Amino acid sequence: MMPKSNMTLLRLLFFTSLLIFPAIGAFSQQPSKYTISGYVRDSEGAESLIGATVFNKINLAGTSANQYGFYSLTLPEGEVELVFSYVGYSSKSMIFRLHRDTVININLDGSVHLQEVVVTANRTSRIQETTQMSALNVPVAQVKSLPAFLGEVDVMKVLQLMPGIQSGGEGSSGLYVRGGGPDQNLILLDGVPVYNVSHLFGFFSVFNADAVNNMEILKGGFPARYGGRVSSVLDINLKEGNMQQFHGEGAVGIVSAKLTLEGPITKDRTSFIVSGRRTYIDALAAPFIAISNRKKDGSKLNLGYYFYDLTAKINHRFSEKDRIYLSAYTGDDKFYIKENSEEKYPGDDIISSKSRNDSGIKWGNITSAFRWNHIYTNKLFGNTTLTYSRYRFNVGSRNESATTYQNEPFERRKETSFYDTQYNSGIHDWSGKIAFDWIPSPDHYARFGANATYHTFNPGVMATRDPEADNQFGGKKHYAWEYAAYIEDDVKLTPRLKVNAGMHWSAFAVESKCYNVR
Repeated sequence: MMPKSNMTLLRLLFFTSLLIFPAIGAFSQQPSKYTISGYVRDSEGAESLIGATVFNKINLAGTSANQYGFYSLTLPEGEVELVFSYVGYSSKSMIFRLHRDTVININLDGSVHLQEVVVTANRTSRIQETTQMSALNVPVAQVKSLPAFLGEVDVMKVLQLMPGIQSGGEGSSGLYVRGGGPDQNLILLDGVPVYNVSHLFGFFSVFNADAVNNMEILKGGFPARYGGRVSSVLDINLKEGNMQQFHGEGAVGIVSAKLTLEGPITKDRTSFIVSGRRTYIDALAAPFIAISNRKKDGSKLNLGYYFYDLTAKINHRFSEKDRIYLSAYTGDDKFYIKENSEEKYPGDDIISSKSRNDSGIKWGNITSAFRWNHIYTNKLFGNTTLTYSRYRFNVGSRNESATTYQNEPFERRKETSFYDTQYNSGIHDWSGKIAFDWIPSPDHYARFGANATYHTFNPGVMATRDPEADNQFGGKKHYAWEYAAYIEDDVKLTPRLKVNAGMHWSAFAVESKCYNVR
């Protein structure tokens, strides 16, 4: 007879096997999963279609392309019916059997079919199906179709028409998002912060719509990758340039003229885009101002204002997995006053006196970014970025004078003097960032990365120069390091419920002190 303890052990093993073996069998019967990845681009110019959707009709799983047009979708082995779609483009479908990891680069054609105008109501989207409830994505085509102030299409003016956003005043380009001020918005141009976004004292923004590919504004619930922001995040991406054919467009408006050129340097491999804009009011008004201010003694007074901006971008594809981008923006506003005067004194010891006075205000931005995209696996996309950003504000005045004296009948003496005053302030940033997109399955879209920024703050320095001494006073420069790291995941909990969960850590080191923010 078997001992009672052994009988108990056998019963335990028997019931355990009843639980384990069915589970093993079920696990072994799970179908294999494979990943479909690639880029979604425009068929004409190979522009990245940011946010394009990729959807499998059979199991209702889908994903969207990131800001570089890359997508990744993991599906079970078997029949697949993919639909690629983007607003303003004709959708494309593909039916095939998935039995291995597959790379599909798709080009969508712009929709050119004209139909009768039909007004229909759209079903309100379910807020539980998206994790970005306060995000607005405005197509550039819609921006250009709206009425323009003084002939200038302005992306900031379009955003002011959106719910939850106010302008704060007529003609102002500032954004007041849900009570926050314009200085509480994070504004990114190709991933680089822009500190001043206004031309003409706030009437126009610095963004040229002809060079913009996509823009998205987040009014709340900011993902961890952006860090803590008080008011909003505006993320603007520039065009990459047409890789198929040379193209150009220009316009002459009431206050400015602009020109955009784009095309391939090496077809299907390297492309460029250059877009410039400048006002010409100062050139048109200069003769009339000079005539109206000309005096009998020969003195002249000339004043004017102008702004300009120049945007350029080059992108090069090394391989299907590697691509680099180099983008830059520069723009300035300048208001100036120039006065020349000359006086003559016949019969006196002083023969003549000449003076010149130049004064003005100048402010502007420079941003630049170097980015390298690399597909590590069909589920992992990486982006490494090096950026430089500068904003400066300058007020200056320079006076030069020369006086000629008659000492003796055949001897003259000339005395000169000058006085120069400059006030300068601004901020310079050098930054490096590495970011990853990881899409392990249709139920997860994870992002993680880290960045470091070196700040140089110039709070304001007044410098004066004259023949007797040079003086400089005001706030000294401050140097600081800013660090950040983040991880976030868009998790699909149920077919109608998603959650964006993440963590963000940042630190600020200045004057031998470090402040941590979590």
